[in-house]
Amino acid sequence: MVVEKRVVLELKSIEAFSLVHEAIILTYLRLSGFKIGLLINFNVTTLKDGIRRFVFEPRYEEKDLHREH
Repeated sequence: MVVEKRVVLELKSIEAFSLVHEAIILTYLRLSGFKIGLLINFNVTTLKDGIRRFVFEPRYEEKDLHREH
């Protein structure tokens, strides 16, 4: 889910986050071009304990791929 064309949300109701869930949100960010993502788990006592924020920082810029040498 994308909110305001700025933030990717991945909503879950699971026992605990795993590395697979983190990889999924990072993949969504990389493919969409968005920078901010929230992974939210509703299966927690306090909702703030079920929120993880991700910021995607590309390792290189798209223009670097097309640079002439």
